Amino acid sequence: MASLRCLRELSRRATTVLSINQTRLISSLPISEPCGTTITHATPRSLTRDLPWCNLCSRSQGRHFSSKANDTDESSEGEDDDDDGDDEEEDYEDSAEMEVEREYSPAEKVEAAAEIGYKVMGPLKPSERLFKPYEPVFAVVQIGSHQFKVSNGDSIFTEKLKFCDINDKLVLTKVLLLGSASQTIIGRPILPDATVHAVVEEHALDEKVLIFKKKRRKNYRRTTGHRQELTKLRITDIQGIEKPEPTIVHKPSKAADTEQPEAELVG
Repeated sequence: MASLRCLRELSRRATTVLSINQTRLISSLPISEPCGTTITHATPRSLTRDLPWCNLCSRSQGRHFSSKANDTDESSEGEDDDDDGDDEEEDYEDSAEMEVEREYSPAEKVEAAAEIGYKVMGPLKPSERLFKPYEPVFAVVQIGSHQFKVSNGDSIFTEKLKFCDINDKLVLTKVLLLGSASQTIIGRPILPDATVHAVVEEHALDEKVLIFKKKRRKNYRRTTGHRQELTKLRITDIQGIEKPEPTIVHKPSKAADTEQPEAELVG
């Protein structure tokens, strides 16, 4: 290896010395040029015939005794690949930012909420009293891909609903079944005239779920966690079915229970 390097250095130095001598000889030659002609710095044929080393110099200039050219090509290819990778990463980041910063129009919000199964009616006012006492009526509603059996006053946790805030009034439109003590109404698959009213109480996170992955004999172990975003709803009313009138049961007073009949006197 050392000998090859020495030979390469010698060849480089020889080519540089020969090129310098060639330029000096060409500059020292007398050249007679008529007026109006262009100046060309080409070597005469006689000089090239007399100097055989000129061809050698011209040939040696086209040769590459080292792998620098290949290195530059490979480096340029690598830089291109890196640039492509950087461009792909930038495109991915831009797309992620676009997804995060996407703004929905009011019509798109209404359509997306209808697909999930709810409709936003607006914020709850302090003067409104929506919460009622318990009624013996139940309903089966669908929110997203989950179904819930609810009654008046129940609270349920669903996957996070995008287009609603805390204390917003909602109407759950996908009602699959209604039932009471006297009748049952089944939808095919949805009851168009039935609605369930609810109020958003909070947006919360579920308990953490651990995901563990392992590949045997590969020294591969990965542990990650996930907390699902949830929305808590409070059911306020169920409409679309006849509600039985509540029966009022009068409890006997404690004074009547404590009273005892008087004993009769026998004469």
